Amino acid sequence: MERLTLKNRILLLFAAATLIPFLCTCYLSYNTITSILDTKLNAGIRNNLKQVALSLENTLSNLNHVSQQLAYEGNIGRQLEAFMTADKPYDRSYLTDQIKYQLNLVTFTNPNIGLTMYYFRPDGTFLFESSGVKSSFDADKLPVLSSYYGITYYGPHVSNDRFNDQYVLSALRKVDLPDREDAYIYIESGFKLTQSILDLDGVSKFTYHLILDNDGRIAYSERGEIFPADSIFARGAEGTGDSGLISGFYWYREVSSQGWSVVSLIAKDDYNREKNDWIVQMLVLSLLVVAVSLSIGWLLWKMVYRPLSRFNREIKWMANSNFNAVTMRTSIPEFEALLGQFRTMKSQISDLFTEVENKEKRRADLEIEKLLHQINPHFLMNTLDTVHWLAVMNGQQEIDRLVTSLNKLLYYNLRKGDSLSTIREEIDSLKQYLILQQIRYNFRFDVRLEAEDNLLDVPVPRFILQPLVENSLYHGLNDDGQIEVDVRLNEGLEISIRDNGAGISAETIAALLADEQAARQRVGMGIGMNYVKRMLESHYDGSASLEVTSELGQGTRIVIRLPIREGDGSNDSCADRGRR
Repeated sequence: MERLTLKNRILLLFAAATLIPFLCTCYLSYNTITSILDTKLNAGIRNNLKQVALSLENTLSNLNHVSQQLAYEGNIGRQLEAFMTADKPYDRSYLTDQIKYQLNLVTFTNPNIGLTMYYFRPDGTFLFESSGVKSSFDADKLPVLSSYYGITYYGPHVSNDRFNDQYVLSALRKVDLPDREDAYIYIESGFKLTQSILDLDGVSKFTYHLILDNDGRIAYSERGEIFPADSIFARGAEGTGDSGLISGFYWYREVSSQGWSVVSLIAKDDYNREKNDWIVQMLVLSLLVVAVSLSIGWLLWKMVYRPLSRFNREIKWMANSNFNAVTMRTSIPEFEALLGQFRTMKSQISDLFTEVENKEKRRADLEIEKLLHQINPHFLMNTLDTVHWLAVMNGQQEIDRLVTSLNKLLYYNLRKGDSLSTIREEIDSLKQYLILQQIRYNFRFDVRLEAEDNLLDVPVPRFILQPLVENSLYHGLNDDGQIEVDVRLNEGLEISIRDNGAGISAETIAALLADEQAARQRVGMGIGMNYVKRMLESHYDGSASLEVTSELGQGTRIVIRLPIREGDGSNDSCADRGRR
């Protein structure tokens, strides 16, 4: 799915959303139509079989009824006996006319009756035939359908009438003449009615029929090439009872009360023809649904693609810094909302660009201003140097001392370049600051500076001692004041500033450490402990610490602990110290 484009995803999902319900419907419909067609075919075939069997039974019953009229017990049978025993030609001629008249009357009143005659079986002769008889007539070669009560019924066969080649049913009944044991009545009944039922099968025009005798032997077959006459039916057939499958045909059998049966055959392909036609129709409908689904999916893609292309155009315009490009409408609320948000974002980015440009301009102005400020300290120090020489020339030692200290202090504080310094430079700057403070406040205070020689060249952030000593001077130091600055090695570099002034309250300490502006307001232009704290955090990333302890009336102690990094100037000195 990750490799599919949006277009393919829309087409795939829409086709799936359409086809899955459709296929489920087709599946249910197939099961339903199969059940309906199976029920319809089975019911139709069985109804047709019952009609065929009933037609055959009626035909055979009619044959039986006619044969009874022609038998010895009937009127014609007695006339036949008289004819067989008559000696006079006149009597024989009269009886002949009477018998023919009676036979014509019987055939007239039974229109389905065809060839009728008296047949003498041993010698193959016949009398009083209603029509010409084929010379190939032999009753023993006819397909027997059933035999009982002295009458034999023959299944559908070609008529023995010389002028008729249609299929007929026939019956052979013995005539019990007193003097003859070989006399029989042979009657044919037209098979047209039964054949019309077989041919006009309303269930399927592809249905074929077999007629079986009492022993299951095929007496009549409409598919003689597969089910030949005089063969046993249902050998190797699948199924039991009255239905099954044999040689690619579904078969259904209806057994008559006389023992013979009728079998309907329908080819498996023909049986499934209606289902196959339905399946073909559903496949065509499926293809149509797929085509419609893909077309609708393509239309949906077009609806999505146009807003996306416009959205992409907007992005390209913005990438080319064209923030004033004319926007277009998509007529789709969701995309309009997205485009509205994008335009808002574009406007904000445009404002940010403008702000950045203004800041760059201000930064350039600040660079120029910085250069001017860099020029001013240089001019100031040159001026102070001139004042220093004038004081020396005029013997003003106090002014000379003041100007010299101020010049050194300004040079250190306003020096350009790296923000790092050393302990040595910090102490020298602190000394100059103390000289200025003593001259400024006109009081004496004792300052003790102690630093181990091996620590003087250790690099530290510039301007961290003066703000702390300034804090001691500010908080209650008088003429008896004393400040101690001690730099030593104690698991790192430890700088301690102690005074015996009035002390600082805890609230004031917190304010000095937290709010540089508040400290500036109280100490004038001093940078304060907040500056020192920020410098330590900037240079040492939390590995340095600043501690302030104070008691009112007792003084204040400030301790800075700094890590000594590899390569600092104290490493060799520390090693030498360790050897002492």
